[in-house]
Amino acid sequence: MGFQEFLGNAQTVTHLREGMRAGRFPHSLILAGPKGAGKYTLALMLAKAFNCLNPTESPSESGPLPDFCGVCSNCSRIGDASDLEARVAEAVEAREGLRETDKRETRILIQTHPDVLIVPPDPPQLLIKLGQVRQVIHVAYYRPPVEARRTFTIFTSSAFMKEAANSLLKVLEEPPEHTSLILLTENPQEMLPTMRSRAVIHRLGAIPASDLELLLAERRPELKPADRALAARLAEGAVGRALTIDLGVYLASRQDALVILRTALGEPDYSQLFHATESYRAGADGQEKSINLLRALGSLVEDLLLVVAGTPRLVRNLDLAAELERLAQGLTVDWIDGAARALVQVEQGMRRNLLRSLSLDAMAVGLERNQAGF
Repeated sequence: MGFQEFLGNAQTVTHLREGMRAGRFPHSLILAGPKGAGKYTLALMLAKAFNCLNPTESPSESGPLPDFCGVCSNCSRIGDASDLEARVAEAVEAREGLRETDKRETRILIQTHPDVLIVPPDPPQLLIKLGQVRQVIHVAYYRPPVEARRTFTIFTSSAFMKEAANSLLKVLEEPPEHTSLILLTENPQEMLPTMRSRAVIHRLGAIPASDLELLLAERRPELKPADRALAARLAEGAVGRALTIDLGVYLASRQDALVILRTALGEPDYSQLFHATESYRAGADGQEKSINLLRALGSLVEDLLLVVAGTPRLVRNLDLAAELERLAQGLTVDWIDGAARALVQVEQGMRRNLLRSLSLDAMAVGLERNQAGF
C-alpha cells in the first residue's frame, strides 16, 4: 500500500509529498483534472499520509518521501470513504428516513473518520450548499483534531451555490494551522476567481492511451486487445474511467448515436430513427440512457472534427475509422460546431423535462436541414 498504488502524474504527486516533507503543504489546495483522473483517490491518500499511525517513507530522486501504511485504524477508516457513490447513497437514504422538517435542514456529508470531512454535491440539485459550507467552517475553527494530526475537508465538486462559495472564502484565505481544505474540479475556471486566488492549484494530466492499454491488460484481462484499445482512447487519459468503462453500454448507446448521425448526414431512415429514439422515455433509467447517448454522440462528433481537421489518427472510436472518414466527406467545421451546439440544447431541454425521444428526433432532422444548407 501507499503512493505507489497511484497511477500516473508522478511529478504532481512527488511535488505534493515534497511539500509534506518540508512542512509546506498548502492549507487550501485545488486538485484539477478530468473525471476519472484520480483526484479523489489522491486527496484521500494525502489525508492518510498526514495521519497514518505507522508512517513510512519511500525512495525518490530527491530523497525519502513520506508515505502511509494503508492498514492502521486511521488509514482504514479514511479508506472507507473510497467508494464515494456508495457512501453518498447511504447518506441520502438516511436523510429520506427523517421527518420532513429535519429532512429539509439536513445536508449530505460523509465522515468515515472524525477528522476527515467529505463534502459531495447535495442531491437533487447536485450543488455544494450553504448548510454544508457552514458545517465545514464550524469544523475548521471550532473542532480541533480528535484522532489525527491534521484535519482534512475534501470538496468533491466545484459546483457551488453562489452564497456557499462566498461563505467559504474566509476559511480558504485563513484556515487554521491544523487543517487543510482540498477542492476537486474538472475545470478550475468554473470556480470563482476569488476561490482560485486563495488556493494552490495542482493539475492531474491525461495518461497516454498506450499506458492505459498496458494497465487494462493487467487489470481487465477479460477485454480483447481491440476492446482495450477502444477503452483506452475513450477514457481520454483518465485511469478511473478506463478501469470502469462499460463497453457494452457504450457500444449500445453509440449504435443509436450512429442512427441519429446518419440521418443528419443525408442517409435518412426515419423508421430506424424513430425505433432507436422511442426507448428514451421518462424516468431515471431513461435519463441515464439519454446521458449515455449524448456522450456517445458527442464522441462521434468530436471524431468527425478530427477527421475534417486532417488528424484521423487521433480519433477515439478506432473501430469506426473507415465509417468516420466516409461520413466526414463534405462536412464543414461550421456544421460540426452546429452539431455540438445542438447536443448542448438537447441536454438542457432534458433538464427541463422535455420529451426525450422528440428532442432527439428534432435534433437529427434539424441537423439534416443544416447539412443541406451547406
